[in-house]
Amino acid sequence: MFEVTTLGQPLEVIKTHMAANRGDNIVTAVTKTWGRGGPFGFYQGLIPWAWIEASTKGAVLLFVAAEAEYYARTLGAGNFTAGISGGVIGGVAQAYATMGFCTCMKTVEITRTKQAMSGIKPPSTFVVFADIYRKEGIAGINKGVNAVAIRQMTNWGSRFGLARLAEQGIRDITGKAEGDRLSAMEKILASAIGGGLSAWNQPIEVIRVEMQSKKPDPNRPKNLTVMKAAKYIYSFNGIKGLYRGVTPRIGLGVWQTVCMVGLGDMAKEAVAALTGEVPTGKH
Repeated sequence: MFEVTTLGQPLEVIKTHMAANRGDNIVTAVTKTWGRGGPFGFYQGLIPWAWIEASTKGAVLLFVAAEAEYYARTLGAGNFTAGISGGVIGGVAQAYATMGFCTCMKTVEITRTKQAMSGIKPPSTFVVFADIYRKEGIAGINKGVNAVAIRQMTNWGSRFGLARLAEQGIRDITGKAEGDRLSAMEKILASAIGGGLSAWNQPIEVIRVEMQSKKPDPNRPKNLTVMKAAKYIYSFNGIKGLYRGVTPRIGLGVWQTVCMVGLGDMAKEAVAALTGEVPTGKH
């Protein structure tokens, strides 16, 4: 909740705008977002969709990822492999449990034409949700969920795995043994490295936005699949189109991983100190 309510949602809004409007650069995206409601424009889709998604990052993703990482370690996996295993399994669990409709509705809020600009009061987010559900059912509100699942498994597999690898590198440089605790700054640095490098999968994020976008586009094929969306984006925007919005995505990846992995580890240690229970996983 802290992650998304601070820097998370503004970066998400800019990233989604650029992925949906692939002719806009980051300055144009910020200007247009500001024009849609000033500072509040950067928090479109925050309540309730981003809050639901954020809370399930802790309730579903971290819980499942910690269990998966623990069992990977019991089978003899190293830091990197166990981190990737935990992130992949946790990411998939969260995607299919709650993220489909949350990312879909966030994207709808960011990309739909705001009728208020022409003097008409726009429908509330819940009215839009009900309308999509009435017309398209469960599939409509979970549009793009397979792309979300691919994104989540590669996102958090990369973030946890690369963050653990960075932690190991920091231990080697500082001469700390495997069991020695890293400082807060060392954990944050490792998380920032893992989060920044995890943006390699930006094409699947652009595909996910295109599948969920409500921006009018007569050229967009009907009934988009992951492959259809990829071909459509590539045919009109080339390889650069598939990496649109990667700059705010790197910022978002760093911030999310610092909060979820670095601060998550610290929170777990703090709870362990209060309760006297030993954490089962590293995060």
